[in-house]
Amino acid sequence: MEIIKPDIKKAVKAIKEGKVLICPTDTVYGLICDANNKEAVERLYKIKKRPKNKPIPVFISDIKMAKEIAEINKEQEKFLKKVWPGATTCVLTMKGGGGTIGLRIPNHKWLLHLVEQLNGPLAETSANISGRPASTKIKEVLKQFTLSRVEGPDLAIDGGDLPPSKPSTVVDLRFSPPKILRE
Repeated sequence: MEIIKPDIKKAVKAIKEGKVLICPTDTVYGLICDANNKEAVERLYKIKKRPKNKPIPVFISDIKMAKEIAEINKEQEKFLKKVWPGATTCVLTMKGGGGTIGLRIPNHKWLLHLVEQLNGPLAETSANISGRPASTKIKEVLKQFTLSRVEGPDLAIDGGDLPPSKPSTVVDLRFSPPKILRE
């Protein structure tokens, strides 16, 4: 695994090549890849050791991108405008009635710029092995993926230690009132 300081060009190139990256976010360190690349998403599940029945949320750049992916009514849009950008993942119905999807606009300048440069959604989840704690400390994150791992992320963006934080709140907007799934 290559470890670099934040570099948009290298990150964009790696994601376009189908790689899985460790990346700083506005909450904890995350694992990211191109949400439209099935093989990259499969690798993300494998690297994290995440059960296939547990969905992977998606980073987007704006409400316009959200509307391309999910069905959003006026009430939901009002809610989204209040919580985004920020640490709230919102569960919505996918366009065409194809199940559900968790979307989030991160409140992290570099990461948001990355999503904008890619002009497409990023599959994202906390950078930890399933069942282990998420972390804001880069050394802790790297340690999880370097100890006796067969396959790990391809690239790590070292943004230093992040301010103490927890993973995002998850809210299901398919209910009225919205239902909090994780605080």
